[in-house]
Amino acid sequence: VTLVTQLSIDRIQMLEMLASYWPGPISLALYLSDAEAQEFLRFQQGSVILSERYNIGYHVVFKDGHHYPVNHLRNVALNSTLTTYAFLTDIDFLPMPGLYDVIVRHLVSTTSGFGGADSHALVIPAFETERYKQEYPTDKQQLLQLLIDKQLFTFRYHVWPQGQAATDYERWKTSEALYKVVSWEPNFEPFIVIDRSAPRYDERFVGFGWNKVSHIMEVDAQNYEFWVVPDAFILHLPHSPSLDIAKYRSSESYRYCLRLLKDEFLKDLSLRYGIKALKYLSPDG
Repeated sequence: VTLVTQLSIDRIQMLEMLASYWPGPISLALYLSDAEAQEFLRFQQGSVILSERYNIGYHVVFKDGHHYPVNHLRNVALNSTLTTYAFLTDIDFLPMPGLYDVIVRHLVSTTSGFGGADSHALVIPAFETERYKQEYPTDKQQLLQLLIDKQLFTFRYHVWPQGQAATDYERWKTSEALYKVVSWEPNFEPFIVIDRSAPRYDERFVGFGWNKVSHIMEVDAQNYEFWVVPDAFILHLPHSPSLDIAKYRSSESYRYCLRLLKDEFLKDLSLRYGIKALKYLSPDG
């Protein structure tokens, strides 16, 4: 299993911690200028943690244009993956200790077919903290206590709960076995482990908005089943908002263009998948 993610120069400080918690292969797409590429090279060579790792691939995409090409970067990193499975995540999430082994164990134990499905994706539940200095849970029991103490929360619970709702966190809290996501829901955007041949990201989506939702929608359209891992989690680390989020929040023209792009994507999806894609064309979709 290769961890697949992307970043710009302002997130490089997260790499050492990520590498400390994930011993498996990592494929990183970096969006850098010439000067930033040199800066990153010095950072990587000067890092005791990173310089001693030989299973991390760095793939530099040089800066061009006004928007962060998030889905292009994700595809660059995913296309460079050599393992059978890829863990699709974001750079500002920290894996729980031992997550690599947990994922491999579930993949090995479920080779008989996830209830008979030909294609499947493992959902890794996501949580967040609002504290820059936060006790990091080492297992599920510690995480559950931090949820009770309101030191941790389900990811984006206060601004975008629909993005993770289908994961069913209440069921996850007491579950001891993999369970299937009952049905796709509008705006579902979990973090998943999926086979390397899975659908690629739609590169029309740049900057903030709908870049991950559109991908999960196409994964669902290709009849993948989503199975939630009961003893795994990732934790979102707080950081300053990105420039693209600021543009989305402040610019009506940005939001208008995103709505047009979303409509275009949905129409294309209906052309590719026919009647199966009708549910995506609902008012809430």
